[in-house]
Amino acid sequence: MTASPSSPPVPAPVPAPVPAPVSGAAVPAAEPIPEPSERWQGGAPGLPPLVDATGSLTQEESSRYSRHLIIPGFGPDAQLRLKNARVLVIGAGGLGSPALLYLAAAGVGTLGIVDDDDVELSNLQRQVIHSMPDIGRSKAESARDSILALNPLVGVVLHRERLDRSNALTLFAGYDLIIDGTDNFATRYLVNDAAAILGKPYVWGSILRFDGQVSVFWQDHGPTYRDLYPEAPPPGSVPSCAEGGVLGVLCAQIGSVMVNEAIKLITGVGTTLLGRVLVFDALDMSWREVRVRPDPTAARITELIDYEQFCGLPPASPTAAPDGLGGEDRVPTITVDELARLLAERSADTADFELLDVRTPEEYAIVHIDGAVLVPKDTILDGDASVDTGRTVYVHCKSGVRSADVVRFLRAQGHPDARSVDGGIIEWVRRIEPAKLTY
Repeated sequence: MTASPSSPPVPAPVPAPVPAPVSGAAVPAAEPIPEPSERWQGGAPGLPPLVDATGSLTQEESSRYSRHLIIPGFGPDAQLRLKNARVLVIGAGGLGSPALLYLAAAGVGTLGIVDDDDVELSNLQRQVIHSMPDIGRSKAESARDSILALNPLVGVVLHRERLDRSNALTLFAGYDLIIDGTDNFATRYLVNDAAAILGKPYVWGSILRFDGQVSVFWQDHGPTYRDLYPEAPPPGSVPSCAEGGVLGVLCAQIGSVMVNEAIKLITGVGTTLLGRVLVFDALDMSWREVRVRPDPTAARITELIDYEQFCGLPPASPTAAPDGLGGEDRVPTITVDELARLLAERSADTADFELLDVRTPEEYAIVHIDGAVLVPKDTILDGDASVDTGRTVYVHCKSGVRSADVVRFLRAQGHPDARSVDGGIIEWVRRIEPAKLTY
């Protein structure tokens, strides 16, 4: 699991105009900030601390967390709640990396990590819990080692498996709080529903390019993710971080806010983001809030469903497709070796076909296949670009995921000769043109 793709845009409230200060004039003083003890009285109304303040701190813990202990309104009781807390972090990627490190530094007693991916070089731009020697290792194991190097007092439980509806309830049952750093909509709805069924709160974060969102969801105490997004966005309508990119430091900004919310939920200190979505724009360094209320007409969440189907995705299992094609992609493909041969034949005027590159212009500028025509995926799915149904069409992207989406769409529109290039340009560079850049 990697960094999270952004959710559909949250409607922006109209900001009130802010008068510009006159040059040389005194800027009026802001309202006095209340003392912490005045602001931090038992947390949000109706939200008691998640965890009891039982037991005691050792001398080592007292020294390590001393800057927490002297905060008015926080103190030893809040630190004990952190020590006794069990927090499950889903994904040791872009958001999970800073979240895990700061939860460990704060003194959360037990951290669970759900991740079945391995560390890749491209992860290191934002997934700061991993480093160069970790490339090729399990993300969960790499994250555990970084956590224990930072704070050996923390217990780390590894769940090296992909979260799905067969294991979500069992995994969540052993923890007080869930941190959702996932990167796809099917898993986000799964996290929401499993947490709701078990009556557990969770902190959700989402990032893409220069934008981030954070909130807290908790059925029976406030809204859930389904109140914010009752329907899943159409497949392919929101790019992933692999497709659209993400500013690396945005992971730290959003991930640290997620930890802030986790600490408040665990300790009962402050007012959480339950019922509010915090929206961040890194380009103009602005934060705004959008209120979210529970839908009184929505059915109560009582069971897990087929989340791939709910999000309009093809089944993950290799069952027979309507067109008789098997495999996860459920689309016909060609290999890069076959494509290289066909391109040579086209150059010799012995073959006629169209080769479409459905990546973004930014990706195309990094590396492309000579003879490919850039037609971004969205322009095809939105109907802004037409594809000649009278010619064979081969479609490629970075790795084969987006091209498979486009081929499914084209075949559904009546294009019988559309095929996806297996492995995309990554495989092309690996096998055909190794001197070219990859990303």
